[in-house]
Amino acid sequence: MPDPTAAPTPSADASPAPPSDRTTITLIRHGESEVTVDRIIGGKRTCRGLSPLGRDQAERLRDRLDRDGVDDIDAMVASDFPRAIETADIIRPVFGEAGAPHPVDRWADLGEHDPGPEIDGMTFEAYVERYGRPDWSGDPDVEIFPGGETKRRFHERVERGLTNLRDDFDGRHVVVVCHGGVVDAAFRILLGLQRTAGFELHTLNTALTTFSGPTLQGSDSRDGAASFWRLARYNDAAHLAGLADATPRRV
Repeated sequence: MPDPTAAPTPSADASPAPPSDRTTITLIRHGESEVTVDRIIGGKRTCRGLSPLGRDQAERLRDRLDRDGVDDIDAMVASDFPRAIETADIIRPVFGEAGAPHPVDRWADLGEHDPGPEIDGMTFEAYVERYGRPDWSGDPDVEIFPGGETKRRFHERVERGLTNLRDDFDGRHVVVVCHGGVVDAAFRILLGLQRTAGFELHTLNTALTTFSGPTLQGSDSRDGAASFWRLARYNDAAHLAGLADATPRRV
């Protein structure tokens, strides 16, 4: 006879858990890319996906997530760069239904800084020879990449993408496979930090960075910390222990 004091067992068709009072965003930088190994400024036009080491890194992350469990994650999305999509596809099976593909064009705003059509695919050596070494610490409206995005425009685009994330996944936990520049921009946007200079981040490939923030309802609260984003972790890449730090550069 069933124990009337026992907690009920959820049925297979039970409704998903209701949203929490916080929205959680976990950013994952893609694995090492082929353009990085080739020392190329690789925007979306010339990105060729992951290097063999980059695929190893993504597989290590997949295995870690499988061990740790991902029951608290509601969805995973990726930017529209091949290196982000390939990383997402490697880790996707761990998430079950939460890993179902989303249209990548929807999350193009979370792609890396766009160098523009003239610079995209240029080697770093050729860029420096023609334009000198870029200064990311100065005026956000300077064209570091002639014909490409300024720092200000890049931040505005990422901010729009983060706003859409909160709108779509309010009160839930979403994983975003993206880029080092997007992680840097998220720090500045979500934590209210200055948009240029001040600090420099070196986010590792496939590292996890997590922010916890207010829900749309909670953001209107006047109750102190309820309206603030919090950094829960940064650059967590414990799964890479024992792997090479990087592939020797081809140039």
